Amino acid sequence: MSATHATGGATGVGSMPGGDAREAAKTVTGTFEDFVHLPELPARGPGSDMIGRSLGLLVDLYAHVEPSGWRISDRPGRDTRRARSWLGEDLDALEEFTQDYRGRLKVQAVGPWTLAAALELRGGEALLQDAGACRDLAGSLAEGLRNHLADVRKRIPGAEIVLQFDEPSLTSVLQGRVRSASGYRTYRAVDRQVVEGALRDLFAVHDGDVTVHSCAPEVPFALLRRAGATGVSFDFSLLTEREDDAIGESVEAGLKLFTGVVPGTDAPLSDPAGSVMGVRKLWRRLGLAPGTLAESVVVTPSCGLAGASPGYARAALAHCVRAARSLADNPE
Repeated sequence: MSATHATGGATGVGSMPGGDAREAAKTVTGTFEDFVHLPELPARGPGSDMIGRSLGLLVDLYAHVEPSGWRISDRPGRDTRRARSWLGEDLDALEEFTQDYRGRLKVQAVGPWTLAAALELRGGEALLQDAGACRDLAGSLAEGLRNHLADVRKRIPGAEIVLQFDEPSLTSVLQGRVRSASGYRTYRAVDRQVVEGALRDLFAVHDGDVTVHSCAPEVPFALLRRAGATGVSFDFSLLTEREDDAIGESVEAGLKLFTGVVPGTDAPLSDPAGSVMGVRKLWRRLGLAPGTLAESVVVTPSCGLAGASPGYARAALAHCVRAARSLADNPE
C-alpha cells in the first residue's frame, strides 16, 4: 500500500446527476486523487437505476420492468440488454480517464437482501418471501460480480478495487418491515444468521476491501463486521447514541467508517472543518485516539447524488476532499 492509502480520504457513494458518462467520469477522476468510484447515472432510465444495473450483472437470471418495478423474466429482454450496455458505457468512460491510475477504485452493486426486497416474482410478490429464490439470487449475483470484477481489473489494472454493496433495505429485511405488493402486510423477518451467511458468501467473491452502504437508519454494524465487511458507509446524520458501542467495537476491530457528512441534495455547504465536527465529537465520546481518525474514516456525501444539480454534485465531492483533509490535519 502506498503512503496515501494509510489515510481514509474521501470518495463518492455511487450515483451522479445527468446522463453523460464521460462527464461523470471526468468529475470523479478530477476530484479524487486516490479513491475514485464508478459513477452510476439513474437519470438515463430503467437499467441505469441502482436495482436495474445490478440485475444486469446477474448470471442465468433475468428481469424486466413492469409498472410496479422489476420482475423476474424467463430470458434476457430489452431491459437487461440496456442495463448491460449502460454499464459498459460507464466502464469505457472511467477507463478513458484512469490511464496509469494507481489508487483505490470503488465499484458498487446492490446487495442480495435489498435486491430480494425489490425484485418481484411472477405473481407480483417480492422474491424475498421465497428462501430458495433468495439463495439462487445470491448465487447468481456472486457469479456476475466475479465477471464484473475481472472486467474492471482488466480495464484498470493498477487500481486497488473496493467492492461496495448497497443494502438500504437490510434493516427492514431483518426487522420484518418490507411491505407486500398489496401494502397491507409485511414479509416475515429473515433470520439474522441466514442474512449474515448470505452476505459472508458474497463478500468472499472479492479478495480486497468490501464495504456496505446504507443511508437508512439503524445500520447493523456488528452483523456486517461479523460477515466480513471491512467498511460501512452510512448517513452520519441518522446515527444515534444507541449505535455507539457497535461503532466503537467495529473501529477497534479495524472497520473503516465511510461517514456521509455532506448533504446528498443541494444545500448550503458549511466550512469543511464544520462538516466533520460531528465525527470528531463521536471519536471523543467513544474514547478513541484522535490519531486513528484519519485512517479509520473516509468522508463521503450522505447518500448518492442523483437528486442533486450537476453544479452542486461537483461542489459536494470537492467539499468531501477538503473535509477529509481537515480531519487528517486537525484530528483533535
